Amino acid sequence: MQNDQIKVGVGVMILKDGKVLMGKRKGKHGADEYGWPGGHLDYMESIVGCAKREVFEETGIQIKNIRFLRLLNMKEYSRHYLDIAMTAEWESGEVELREPEKCEGWAWYDTDNLPKPLFAPVPTFFEALKTGQNFFDN
Repeated sequence: MQNDQIKVGVGVMILKDGKVLMGKRKGKHGADEYGWPGGHLDYMESIVGCAKREVFEETGIQIKNIRFLRLLNMKEYSRHYLDIAMTAEWESGEVELREPEKCEGWAWYDTDNLPKPLFAPVPTFFEALKTGQNFFDN
């Protein structure tokens, strides 16, 4: 990836029994930080389709009630992303680590007791839920 390209990322906050699914990231950006399942929007792919695909590829679970939460113009980690935040509910399946090269493992966390450090876009998910703000142009 060239540094002058803007990528589109889709992150999915999945809720189950009052908890959220988070994993400790590996890789070039956000390594050792906790974030949601998600990834790059493919050419001609729908955003909801991307959310379902990425969640299944990374965790093996199915999701439902997928909704838009916020758009973030993110310029962290020496990269430029349009980050689309979605929320969803767990539908079926047991969480498994399907991409060990990208994540150390998945676990369900209480929103009042999240692991640290958090991946840069995560706090805006909670700000959007709390305030209704759905556009962050950093």
